[in-house]
Amino acid sequence: MDTVFIEALEVEALIGIYDWERRIRQPLLFDIEMDFDNRVPAASDDIADTLNYKAVSKRVIEYVSQSGFGLVETLAERVAAIILDEFGVSRVRLKLSKPGAVRGARAVGVAIERTAATL
Repeated sequence: MDTVFIEALEVEALIGIYDWERRIRQPLLFDIEMDFDNRVPAASDDIADTLNYKAVSKRVIEYVSQSGFGLVETLAERVAAIILDEFGVSRVRLKLSKPGAVRGARAVGVAIERTAATL
């Protein structure tokens, strides 16, 4: 299986459990890998046959920017479910990073892998 990826997609979001976090938008970074058979679009050279990473990116940005979860774990699960449900991929691996959340660390976060069968 081939992989279509989106690397370091930055989205401003309301995320966190502390009072100060509930008052500001913070940057989140998404690295997304999606299983997709690229042989059909490679043969046709037609964007309609692809897993359109621009459409995936726009959908993630739309959802995340309107969300307001306390935990990055919850947000990661919801975004993975959207990608699996709406874009017809069989597997998604998602890394959600929250830069600057812990002093001395570049970022913290979660990495999950989900398949259509595990939802």
